[in-house]
Amino acid sequence: MISIAENLEKTARRIREAAKEAERDPDGVQLLAVSKKKPASAIREAAECGQLAFGENYVQEALEKMEALKDLPDLEWHYIGPIQSNKTRVIAEHFDWVHSVDRLKVAQRLSEQRPEEMGPLNLCLQVNIDEAPTKSGVAPESTLELARAVAALPRCRLRGLMAIPDPSNDPEVQRRRFRELASLLAELRRGMDNGGLDTLSMGMSGDLEAAIAEGATIVRLGTALFGARD
Repeated sequence: MISIAENLEKTARRIREAAKEAERDPDGVQLLAVSKKKPASAIREAAECGQLAFGENYVQEALEKMEALKDLPDLEWHYIGPIQSNKTRVIAEHFDWVHSVDRLKVAQRLSEQRPEEMGPLNLCLQVNIDEAPTKSGVAPESTLELARAVAALPRCRLRGLMAIPDPSNDPEVQRRRFRELASLLAELRRGMDNGGLDTLSMGMSGDLEAAIAEGATIVRLGTALFGARD
């Protein structure tokens, strides 16, 4: 049975090779280990190998893991799932990053409910890059307006964009979608004169090479590290 340590090394090698192919510095790509539906023991095993950033989709599940792992204060917790209005307070109080903001109301609540002593909450706007009617995310043409409003909130820091494109096995299709998100981030930088927009959260186990080729700064991998989810 392949261990999490071996999977982490394989993934790190994939990231290094993809960055080299794209003529990028591998240190400019962060691995976010998606640990939803995985036990705290798996996160601990990964942390023992040096992996400190973890992504969770479900608030209550994440809180239980945080409690079980409170002896590891250096862990960085990213919320990457859909955001219900009645969950914003607990997200604001416990997470370091939120990748899935797609409405101003949600961002306002996160800002209002973020404890001052914790420092700004890092936010990414989730973009519906496929413009599919059933998917979460702000429409590409509405992103600049939302970004300007979110950037003005006092206890949040807008970092960039996130997307979950429809799956495809075609590398050219993968790259085109990621290129669209990267172009949108460049548009925001120009429209907001904001050099602090430094994050493209895109790419998962099946398409991280395409994402890195188009500028991903965070890739979100779960299956490649922890195996298939139960």
